[in-house]
Amino acid sequence: MISQITIQQILSRIDIIDIVGSFVKLKKRGTNYLGLCPFHNEKTPSFTVSPAKEIYKCFGCGRSGNTISFLMDHEKYSYAEALRWLANRYNVEVEETEVSPATRELHQTADSLYIINNFAQQFFSDLLLRSEEGQDIALSYLKERGFNASIIEKFQMGYCSQQRDAFAKAAVAAQYNPEYLQKTGLVVMRDDQLVDNYRGRITFPIHNQTGKIIGFGARIIGKNDRAPKYINTPENEIYSKSKILYGSYFARQAIDKADECLLVEGYTDVISLHQAGIENVVASGGTSLTADQLRLIKKYTTNLTIVYDGDAAGIKAALRGLDLALEEGLQVQLVLIPDNEDPDSYVKKTGSEEFKKFVAGNKKDVVLFQLEVSLKDAGSDSNKKAAVVNRIAETISRLNKAEDFTRQQDYIRQCSGLLKIDEAGLNALVNKFIRERITKQENKIASDDAKAAAEAGQEPLAAEEDSLKLLNKDELIERNITRALIEFGGYAWDEQRKVSDYIFEEFEINGLHELIDNKQMLLVIETYQSWIKEGIDAGPKQFLYHPDVQLSAVVIGLMDTRYELSANWKDHYDGPLPTREDLYKEEVSSTLNYLKLRKIKRLIDENQRDLEKAYSSEDQLTLLQTHQHLKQLEIALTKDHGTVIFR
Repeated sequence: MISQITIQQILSRIDIIDIVGSFVKLKKRGTNYLGLCPFHNEKTPSFTVSPAKEIYKCFGCGRSGNTISFLMDHEKYSYAEALRWLANRYNVEVEETEVSPATRELHQTADSLYIINNFAQQFFSDLLLRSEEGQDIALSYLKERGFNASIIEKFQMGYCSQQRDAFAKAAVAAQYNPEYLQKTGLVVMRDDQLVDNYRGRITFPIHNQTGKIIGFGARIIGKNDRAPKYINTPENEIYSKSKILYGSYFARQAIDKADECLLVEGYTDVISLHQAGIENVVASGGTSLTADQLRLIKKYTTNLTIVYDGDAAGIKAALRGLDLALEEGLQVQLVLIPDNEDPDSYVKKTGSEEFKKFVAGNKKDVVLFQLEVSLKDAGSDSNKKAAVVNRIAETISRLNKAEDFTRQQDYIRQCSGLLKIDEAGLNALVNKFIRERITKQENKIASDDAKAAAEAGQEPLAAEEDSLKLLNKDELIERNITRALIEFGGYAWDEQRKVSDYIFEEFEINGLHELIDNKQMLLVIETYQSWIKEGIDAGPKQFLYHPDVQLSAVVIGLMDTRYELSANWKDHYDGPLPTREDLYKEEVSSTLNYLKLRKIKRLIDENQRDLEKAYSSEDQLTLLQTHQHLKQLEIALTKDHGTVIFR
């Protein structure tokens, strides 16, 4: 892990205008900067960057964040990858914290595999472009296939010599560890000698989301019935086939912008479409889609269009992983390439624009298509048809999110028509599958909760205990006090105390913690308080660049604002105009006052319920006196602060 010292050094050097301005053309507008949003297509700039607050906000698509989250969104980096990118940008030496020997060994192995893969890519590319064998055999083959020099360079394609151990000898001469060389799959041990695994093959480097090479695909040139067409890197510390999509590194921004991902089968399909200017495309390698691959797509878009060959094998491959895609909330459509063509050959045959038109005009809903194929296979066999009904009902049941209800009902209507069965019956069957899945999940959760409670020696909480927390919930008040704490907590309240000291004293004296119903706001407040106790600076920047991305996003949401005071106002009004910074005490005092009023109202309501249940005159008198006292406190608070009593 990156040490806190390194993180602080990076954060101290971050300039959001410098970083965001590297990807977006920004123009100064008042105290902020404005540009065209990189996350959606727009003609009028609505992407605002605030250097003072160190945040950005698009008022068109709603994206917001800080410098690190911008890199994570735009470049699809993880938090650690974004930090390393910034460290490299600002020449900060990355210091790692102490880790276990096993973790350290894992990191060292991964780093070694990355280095070897990079060496291999350069070796194979050099052999393809500069050796006589590479040019005569491999480069000529690629040019015959229609690939130009720029696309070969972009995807870093290469060639492995037909010689038995050309790469192995070069790698050993460069002092790479034989054990790691075998882990990469680039070489294998035969007769106690390292030999090349990809002999006589075109090599396709496979990149992760930061552009590092994690493995290779290698295609044999020409036909050879005795050898597999493709060889891929074996599973190792950095390569897991189920978690990657070929071309995703090159396609990520295009997918984000187009809000659609085209999924094809092969490496050459991806490369040919990129060469034709269609860049929002990735390849699955012809395997069933996994949950990890689908989540990778969902990072960029929820619209998935599968573009496969129109033969039986292509159709079968396209339908694999459908249920998982629906569960992930993806909108899945299918385009089948005609005339025994694949995307690679078809785009070369028709050209870019015709290919785009064909895809746009031939999209099939994949659920309905699956049903049509299944019904055709079932024919007049009633048992097979019954199995189709169950299968399609289970598929539709995967659409179990609230926002998918209309889509689910539409599928039920259309599928019942195609199946020629009662719509209500299919709906009941879909609900049966949903209930079974929910019951299974609830049983697992209940079992896990009971186990956790038993281990902790606790009893499960009754649901009624949470009901009171919803009483008089006021989101705005909670957000305001949290925002004031973050922005003004370090300001002076009086000669002895800071604003944060005053706020937490008021919280302690009046029991205001229990009034914060929003768990996100409460987490921010408690995090701030814990930092103070630990002597950590709890300013806005500490929150903005918190490693918990969700916590950081909450704070960014509190701080972003669409409006700022125009610099021209001073030309129309005499004297300086007060800002929030000038009036911070009034803001803090007013917000705390509202919280106190909420507390009093809550006590009044509780007292009123007790009064309705009181039987003895003595109890009633006590409760009436309590009610009168609480009302006097409420009136005093509203009078002191000029607040209207709310009901």
